[in-house]
Amino acid sequence: MTTAAAPGPRTAAAQAARRRKTETALQRVHQAIARLRREKARISVAAVARRADVSRTFLYDNPEARTSVDTAMAEAGERRSQTLAALDSEREATWRERALNAEEALKAAQAEILTQRTRIGELLGQIRDLQAEWTEEALQRITTENTTLKQRVRQLTAENRTLDERLKAARSNLRFQDRRIADLEARILDSTTEEAAATAAHARAHRKEGN
Repeated sequence: MTTAAAPGPRTAAAQAARRRKTETALQRVHQAIARLRREKARISVAAVARRADVSRTFLYDNPEARTSVDTAMAEAGERRSQTLAALDSEREATWRERALNAEEALKAAQAEILTQRTRIGELLGQIRDLQAEWTEEALQRITTENTTLKQRVRQLTAENRTLDERLKAARSNLRFQDRRIADLEARILDSTTEEAAATAAHARAHRKEGN
């Protein structure tokens, strides 16, 4: 029975050198992924290869490197989705709050306008009914108060229009935010799908070459 010959000193040394080279490259890959995470930069095969100074082929062919990159990309995609969702939720809550505030202010302005108009009517009625009995000074005072109330009504009417415009703007922004959320979710899904497809295609091509 023939026994396989033990590798010679040069072969063993070459194998050890390759192992050390691979381990060093893997260490750089892990460090590159960690830096990209700290910097909140986009993690991709190209970005990791560039930062770690390794080839894309190494990242695809080495199981540990490929697993590390795939895991980092999946986690980054999930974090981006969560961050975007939180940001859009915060913006939506802000605009909803503004819309509610505008509606409340609009209701208050309308109620005050109605109150002032009612008061004006009462004063005009008093002037007509009691004009003969009132002094010139009293009539002047009521007329002045009536003029002031009319000015206040005009001011409230202008404020009412402004609040109505703000309410319309807030509702428009809410609709825009809803469309933006849907667009961002679609873009994240498309980006993740394209990256996964490219990775799978490259891996299949290398397996065919190896065979």
